[in-house]
Amino acid sequence: MNYAVIRYILGLVILFEGAFLSLPCMVALIYREARGIPFFAVMLLCFFVGFLLSHKKPQNMQYYAKEGFVAVALSWILLSFFGCLPFVFNGDIPSFTDAMFEMISGFTTTGASILSDVEVLAKCSLFWRSFSHWIGGMGVLVFILAILPMGGGQNLHLMKAESPGPSVGKLVPKVRQTAKILYGIYCFMTLIEIILLMFGGLPLFDSMLLSFGSAGTGSFSILNSGFADYSPYIQYTVTVFMILFGINFNVYYFILIRKFKDAWKFEELKYYLFVIAAAVLCITYNIRDLFPTLESAFRHASFQVGSIITTTGYSSVDFNVWPEFSKVILVMLMFIGACAGSTGGGIKVSRVILMLKTVKKEMYFYIHPRSIRKIKFNQHVVEHEVIRSINIFLITYMMILAFSTLLIALDGFDLITDFTAVAATLNNIGPGLELVGPTSNFGMFSDFSKVVLMFDMLAGRLELFPMLVLISPITWRDTKVFKKIPKYRKNSPGV
Repeated sequence: MNYAVIRYILGLVILFEGAFLSLPCMVALIYREARGIPFFAVMLLCFFVGFLLSHKKPQNMQYYAKEGFVAVALSWILLSFFGCLPFVFNGDIPSFTDAMFEMISGFTTTGASILSDVEVLAKCSLFWRSFSHWIGGMGVLVFILAILPMGGGQNLHLMKAESPGPSVGKLVPKVRQTAKILYGIYCFMTLIEIILLMFGGLPLFDSMLLSFGSAGTGSFSILNSGFADYSPYIQYTVTVFMILFGINFNVYYFILIRKFKDAWKFEELKYYLFVIAAAVLCITYNIRDLFPTLESAFRHASFQVGSIITTTGYSSVDFNVWPEFSKVILVMLMFIGACAGSTGGGIKVSRVILMLKTVKKEMYFYIHPRSIRKIKFNQHVVEHEVIRSINIFLITYMMILAFSTLLIALDGFDLITDFTAVAATLNNIGPGLELVGPTSNFGMFSDFSKVVLMFDMLAGRLELFPMLVLISPITWRDTKVFKKIPKYRKNSPGV
């Protein structure tokens, strides 16, 4: 384990968080808020700690998957730790556990909140909550790779650990250039959404915060009513951008270089759009009697489908009172999630497609035992190693889902609340059903359950394994503590 590299990466992450904290400080100055002082204090603390950890660059910058996973997992925990301190110090969220939950929910773009009244928060706190979505959407380490030359030639390990989806590749030969392209597309699309929302009559501050949430596919709202009080234009605009940010960013790269045919060849994109269209039509028909016009039913169905499948979690209506058929569709969309390589969470459309193709292949094999069939995806043969990794991911995912539901069941809430709370946090969605529905929050859970849900949010955002690697004893066996423990062998006396 190259601890020097991990220390250096953590130092850079904390330094960049200090730089990010300057933005809520500016907001506090503009609105003359005394509650912005803790943001300034924590900013200085981040600069101090970050400098201590990163001022000396390691001579050996070689690192591998293990170091990459540990560095990414620790980075997101430290981001959330330092990010939650201003809420504790300025009194907006006095409880450290609640503040940590809120900040992890922000950085992981989950949007599950413990707050019952967000409108009492200071403007600087509202900004930091929503901006954390934007930071976490693409990933802070991807941002660092785009800005700084890390060296060592192993940066893809960081991108694989932080980027959502079953596989991460390079758009161009150099990882740094890939990171720049991704963030360039991300910033451009966010800016376009901000401008369009301002055309709809929203102030710049509101437009920025709502755009941060839909870009990062997180659901921290700035109004207690969510999106219910916004105009149809605003709702339609956010719906479109939520769906756009749920698309694999490689598609936008091919559009950028004018390879439109290659962009449309993405099989995942076609299935993603088909699932959205089918879900919108089914729900619109099912809820048509709940709304005065067919247009309003279509608008709210589109908004909620786009919000749930992209794991954004915004709500324009209380879908907890919708018919069971519509709620089941939404729960299914929770698990499907967005495309790989997007800012969305969930299992990912590409994994679902490959799992269905694997089932089809097995059924064909039972009928024709001597046949040899290859699974193809995006017109390429899928290697067995990819299928194996997807199967392992799904098994691990189901184990975490079941075990987390069991643990939070100790609080004594109903099964639908517990199950959808875990599903909403593990898939980085935000709202669930029943007591954690769109008009409720997660504040009623015990501190123990909140810790479980915090782990789920981090595991879901980092594709499970970085968090599992971090807490696994195998990862740390080469430390001095474990080296002192004697290892018994078969040829040892008495064995």
